[in-house]
Amino acid sequence: MKLTTVTHVSVDGVMQGLGGPGEDRRGGFERGGWAPPLFVDEATTFLNGVFQRADAFLLGRRTYEIFAGSWGVWPDPGNSPIWKALNTQPKYVASTTLTEPRWANTTVLSGDVAAAIGDEIILLTYPVVIGQGTRLFPDTGRDRALELVESRATSSGVTIQVYRPTGRPQYVTATAT
Repeated sequence: MKLTTVTHVSVDGVMQGLGGPGEDRRGGFERGGWAPPLFVDEATTFLNGVFQRADAFLLGRRTYEIFAGSWGVWPDPGNSPIWKALNTQPKYVASTTLTEPRWANTTVLSGDVAAAIGDEIILLTYPVVIGQGTRLFPDTGRDRALELVESRATSSGVTIQVYRPTGRPQYVTATAT
């Protein structure tokens, strides 16, 4: 099985509240809805393809709750590969607190799921600086080296990068002078 993460981030690494003004207001976040004005053209085509190829979805609890409250309740628009995939394919949620998922075809996983994600990382980076909000990578944490396997820019300035983890990064060591 190939696991792929797809994350939408601003240039400053914010991944919170991208879809709409009320999507994720944790911590007083007031700058939601920054992605849709730029999510056009090739970015839409690319992401539709990713969702069409998916056999299942692995979500964190917060993302799951946001998706279940939007994609999970919207009526079928009839022409959305993302809607179709999310509402017909199995969904797995990494959570120790979610006990009763409300979206069909959902299974809750409570073990150490983070260790299993390591095949491919897709970042859609939007040409905007949000200036507040939850960042993709915390100030401290595990270090990882990545190999860039695909990169392109859309006409709206969204860059799409596909990475594969390659282990730990190599660091220069200090030498005596």
